[in-house]
Amino acid sequence: MLNPNTPMLADALHATRQSFDKIPVVDLAPLIDGSNPQKVAGEINWALANAGFMYVRNHGIADTVVDDAFDQTKAFFKLPDTEKMDLHVSRSGQTLRGYIEPFGENTDPGKTKDLKECFDLGPESEPDCPFFGPNPWPDEAKIPGFRDAVYRYHEEMKRLSMTILTGIARSLDQAPDFFENRMRNPISIQRLLHYPPQTGIVDESIIGIGAHTDYGSLTILAQDDVGGLQVMNRDGQWVEGTPIAGTFVINIGDLLQRLTNDRFLANLHRVVNTSGRERYSIPFFIDADYDAEFSPLPSCVSQDNPARYEAVTCGAHKYGRFVQSYPHLQKVPA
Repeated sequence: MLNPNTPMLADALHATRQSFDKIPVVDLAPLIDGSNPQKVAGEINWALANAGFMYVRNHGIADTVVDDAFDQTKAFFKLPDTEKMDLHVSRSGQTLRGYIEPFGENTDPGKTKDLKECFDLGPESEPDCPFFGPNPWPDEAKIPGFRDAVYRYHEEMKRLSMTILTGIARSLDQAPDFFENRMRNPISIQRLLHYPPQTGIVDESIIGIGAHTDYGSLTILAQDDVGGLQVMNRDGQWVEGTPIAGTFVINIGDLLQRLTNDRFLANLHRVVNTSGRERYSIPFFIDADYDAEFSPLPSCVSQDNPARYEAVTCGAHKYGRFVQSYPHLQKVPA
């Protein structure tokens, strides 16, 4: 007999179960220890050109750092709604830090409402332009250790992202430090995510997060064992991003697709949580300096593949995408 709580998925939400050779696992050890960085660069090249996604293992981040961040994530989302709303993202203005309630951000607003809640933070700084400023921390007495564990995770992800970017630079036949002059004070967002389970008939009108590409340069995702991530392959099929213990999921955003003139793919992805369990994930987004310019690399432009993009600055591009998703920004003059 069918469990009445078992979700009934609309056809468009079914992911095909395929070999995840299509989303390869890249061993970062030869890049980190210097034993064979070009091998890793070649694997990164294939992954980002064909899938836009990859798993990475032997990444050098201690299990305790990840486990502590997940423990604090779960503790935060168990707070009463009134306490979370006291930290609402709208109170931070263009800094874009704090809590986002279910349906408070919608990444595919023309089609989908996002059944998720989030907490965003970033580097502590002066609020001199969008994405920069102080973090609205919850009461330490209510969640002891939250600030230390979550901010430590942010800093470790920032370090790992710079390592991965050296591999991406090599994969583009650039010097390993190619990205450094764009990232002296980069925009970064550490997000904590909670996806409630869905029951009944589930269609694209309400899912965990609607289909979208990421806005900036690089995303590092830690996911629990629940699953629900779906990635679109080259054939237009949704493929499950099955959790693999000890790995992070890496994908690139719009700015790196622009930089590579579509050589690399900022791929569509979404979350559909029909596990019957709470799902938690921790994505870290790193972009570039607010005024860093992105246009196609000369090496990615040819007579057969002319430049497809005009130059944009990181901050203006990213902020424009956020305005589409956040109602409170649509009331603020650009």
